[in-house]
Amino acid sequence: MPSIGETSKRTGVKVPTIRYYEQIGLLPAPGRSAGNQRVYDAAMLERLAFIRHARDLGFPLSDIQDLLAMADDPDRSCAAADVIATRQLASVKARIARLTALQQELERMLTQCSHGTIADCRVIEVLGNHDLCARDHA
Repeated sequence: MPSIGETSKRTGVKVPTIRYYEQIGLLPAPGRSAGNQRVYDAAMLERLAFIRHARDLGFPLSDIQDLLAMADDPDRSCAAADVIATRQLASVKARIARLTALQQELERMLTQCSHGTIADCRVIEVLGNHDLCARDHA
């Protein structure tokens, strides 16, 4: 069974993060080697991969905790998992909308820049006066 360092390498999750997940209950306490080092079995590696994938998709830890509890009960209805995933999708769409607005504002600033001196630079002017922005993005 791999040590915490080997588990970190295999999963791409940093050692302190693995310990944190143990502290907050996302991962159960691992077994220990004869030298009292943490060791992780295949089920723990799969669970850590689940957590990593969920984090990569932007799920908050509280939702991951709920999803893991559901995964531990395979006969349960997936309705609650669908609700969590739908909520996360809405969050991602809102973030994309905000980022798209930021992209458009930056593009607008750059197209209005004359590429002359700083005294005439539209980028500096807009950054110095938020009222010149096309929309509120604070």
